[in-house]
Amino acid sequence: MLVDAALGTSQGFLSLASTSLSAVEHPVDDLGSYLVNQGKLKSRDLEHARSAQTEMGGSIERVLVSLGLVSEVDVTMATSQLLNIPFVPSTDFPAIPPEVDGLLPDFLVANNVYPLRRESEHLDVAMATPSDPFVLKALRLSTGLEIRPHVGLPSEIEKALSQLIEDSTATASRDEFDDLKNSGDFVEHLKDLASEAPVIRLVNAIIGRVTDLRASDIHLEPFEDGLHVRYRVDGVIHAGETIGLKHSAAVSSRIKLLAHLDIAERRLPQDGRIQTRVKGHELDLRLSTVPTVHGESLVMRVLDRASIRFSLEDMGFEHDNLTRFNALLARPHGILLVTGPTGSGKTTTLYAALSKLDSATQKIITVEDPVEYQLPSINQIQVHPQIGLTFAGALRSILRQDPDIIMIGEMRDGETAQIAVQSALTGHLVLSTLHTNTAAGAVARMLDMGVESYLITSAVNGVLAQRLLRTLCTHCKAPYEPSADLIESTGLARFSAPSKLLYRAVGCEQCRGSGYQGRTGIHELLVLDEPIRKAIIEGVDASVLNTIAIRGGMHTLYEDGLLKVAAGVTSLDELLRVTQDQSDD
Repeated sequence: MLVDAALGTSQGFLSLASTSLSAVEHPVDDLGSYLVNQGKLKSRDLEHARSAQTEMGGSIERVLVSLGLVSEVDVTMATSQLLNIPFVPSTDFPAIPPEVDGLLPDFLVANNVYPLRRESEHLDVAMATPSDPFVLKALRLSTGLEIRPHVGLPSEIEKALSQLIEDSTATASRDEFDDLKNSGDFVEHLKDLASEAPVIRLVNAIIGRVTDLRASDIHLEPFEDGLHVRYRVDGVIHAGETIGLKHSAAVSSRIKLLAHLDIAERRLPQDGRIQTRVKGHELDLRLSTVPTVHGESLVMRVLDRASIRFSLEDMGFEHDNLTRFNALLARPHGILLVTGPTGSGKTTTLYAALSKLDSATQKIITVEDPVEYQLPSINQIQVHPQIGLTFAGALRSILRQDPDIIMIGEMRDGETAQIAVQSALTGHLVLSTLHTNTAAGAVARMLDMGVESYLITSAVNGVLAQRLLRTLCTHCKAPYEPSADLIESTGLARFSAPSKLLYRAVGCEQCRGSGYQGRTGIHELLVLDEPIRKAIIEGVDASVLNTIAIRGGMHTLYEDGLLKVAAGVTSLDELLRVTQDQSDD
């Protein structure tokens, strides 16, 4: 992608458009001298080139390259440095350039100009000869926009333009798309659009960015001006490119084809899966589509098999919590729940727990929707509600498969919860997730599902609540000394010495300006001991249970986060952002 900061360096050059040609010839003549000073060209070769220029015509840079005296790259980089405008490689050329009224293909080809992107009243272009004021003036007059030139390799610009014209010729019939919506050729036309080279390149570029950004989700959201692409990185949404209306349907169709979905059905939600390889990474993309006012909204959850960590030790557990969690896993029967909102890493924690168990001597069966990662020596079942294979239905069947350990992807209803309790009471270890904000809230949720309190106290061993915090970028995090009031008001006094430095986010190239890189977990582990069981039987609410658990030694999510703030792993701002709502009321 183009660097925004670099764009401003070209502003001083725009004044060239209002000068005479003779005034511009000076920097062009200086190019030869500049190359000589840089050691790229000998003085006698420069004189020879100038003599040849009078016979051949054309610019001095073209003559130098055509005579083989210097490389095209050397000339282009020298032009960039001499004119103080940024260089743009072909890898940063957009697969589909911005649509701008007044830009004719013949003019672009004749002058070796490639449109890069439009921002408000500005148009960025790659030019082979950015020192030509007449081309700049013609671009400004024909588009009505301020032109921000960049230097590009002439051969790369020519290649990109020829590909662009070839693609536009092949897709000339795309304007008929709206007329075909109600015709019998609609599906075939969609397939044709989705199979064309520029659309394929654009979709590949969108998916390819996830490895550079470390994104967990790709959002493609339709609006009046086109398809907005956004990426979720470390739990936070970041804006990406906008795909014009002309290509929106084709891009959506391409993604649906990759997931083997019905591209003609745009009125109902659909779910699919894409398996692909990007920059050496095996990626599974879980695709979800839903209809909106302006078209289909697509979300792809990125599952990177190479980067997933199935180790509890690497997930941010404090030593005390990890020891108690491992003790709960070692019990032969009972229910162990992991709770938290969507995207808090619950399923990954369960996978890590399963990988710690001995699948060689125990039969382990999972019921998931969907199966996110395939684990060795473990029987994994994908639910299919549309054919009647629900969590509850699958659980009834697998109990006849003689399992030792059962993992339920999510307790969604009372029937699933009842079967899970019965399984735990009959000698099985059951692992599952539940959508509650706190560990104590899981008890209230099970009661709401219709599970009797005496069954909860008999079956449930413990509840782990968790969140994911962004970790500070190690390259740019900055230390600071917190005030006494801050330490006291936040509760840090219990976990940090008064003189100890804390760290805040700054932002650098390594973390793309966010100040954070990667995530770690914070946890609160509620173990159902005798005081907790007694309180459940008495019917106390979640807040009282939470108080009793804290009195028994449980660290809350916030307190576990304070330990990581004190250790310099994350910032206080990030902890407050993630834990601002910890109630289940």
